Amino acid sequence: MHLIQVSEFGGPEVLTPAVGEVPQPGPGQAVVQVAAAGVNFIDVYHRTGRYPNQLPLTPGMEAAGRVVAVAPDVDSLAVGDRVAWANQIGAYAEYAAVPVERLVPVPDAVSDETAAAVLLQGMTAHMLTHDIHHVRSGDTVLVHAAAGGMGLLLTQLVTAMGGRVIGTVSTVAKEELARGAGAAEVIRYSEVDDVAGKVRELTDGLGVDAVYDGVGASTFDASLASLRRRGVLALYGAASGPVPPVDPIRLMQAGSVWLTRPTMVDYTATRAELLERAEDVLGRVAEGTLHVAISERYPLAEARRAHEDLEGRRTTGKLLLIP
Repeated sequence: MHLIQVSEFGGPEVLTPAVGEVPQPGPGQAVVQVAAAGVNFIDVYHRTGRYPNQLPLTPGMEAAGRVVAVAPDVDSLAVGDRVAWANQIGAYAEYAAVPVERLVPVPDAVSDETAAAVLLQGMTAHMLTHDIHHVRSGDTVLVHAAAGGMGLLLTQLVTAMGGRVIGTVSTVAKEELARGAGAAEVIRYSEVDDVAGKVRELTDGLGVDAVYDGVGASTFDASLASLRRRGVLALYGAASGPVPPVDPIRLMQAGSVWLTRPTMVDYTATRAELLERAEDVLGRVAEGTLHVAISERYPLAEARRAHEDLEGRRTTGKLLLIP
C-alpha cells in the first residue's frame, strides 16, 4: 500500500511517499481502507517533533473509510462497515489498523469525505463550546482564525447556542466566509493594530465571555486582554508557535480570568463520551445544521503541499488527503 512516512523531524519536505505492507488487525483492532484523511495542525506538531513520536511514523490523526478486516476478538464491527476516527495516528495511508474503541460509525447521510473533514475539528469545537466554556444565550465570544476549518465550526456552534461571535481573519474574502457562518462582527487583524481594543469597542468596554484561540503565540496577549472579568481563555492550538511561559499573576491582573490548554483526548477518554460527542457532531452534519467547508483535496502523495498550504495560511476550511 501507499503511505506517507516521516523518518526525521522537520519541515514539510520530510513527508515522504513510501510503500509498505497492508496491516493485519491486532487484538481489538480493525483494518480500515482509508477513503479520506483530514489534515490538521496536530499533524504539523508530529512532523516537527513538537509532539514527540517514535520514528519512522505515518502522520494523520483523522480519517474515514470502510472496514476490510477485524481481529478475531472483535464482534462490534463487520467487514464493510463505514467508520471514522480521530486522535489515532497513522491516517496518511491507504490502509490503517485502528483500535476498535476509537472507531465511530458514520451515518448514511454523511459522506466519507465529510466525516474525515469534521470529526476531529468538530469534536474539538464541541468540547470547547459545551465543556470548556459552555456557551449560554447572550454570551459574546472571540474566535480567532474564524475562516479556518475550526473557526467556521466554532462560529456555527456558538451561534446555534445563542451566542454572538466576534471573529478575526486576515482578508476580505475570509471575512465573508466568517460572516456566512454566523459571525456577528469580524476584525481583520491585518488592518487593526489593537485587536483587544477593537473587541472592547464592540462589547461596550466589557470584553468577551470566552476566547477560543488556536493560533497561540501571535494572538495570546490580545486574547488575554479581550476577556471580561472571570472570562475563559481556551488555548487549543499553537498555529503561530507555542506561547511563552505565563506568570499566573497576569490572570489576576486581567480580571481573575481562567486559562486552559485542553486536549480532546481528555474529553473523549471513555468510549461512551467519544460516541456521545461524535454522534452529536455527525448528527448535526447529517441533519444539515452543521456545515463542513472542504477547502482542498490533495492526492496522498502531495501531503507535503498540503502542509505547506496549511502552514502558509493559504487556505480556508478543511484540507483532505485522498489515497
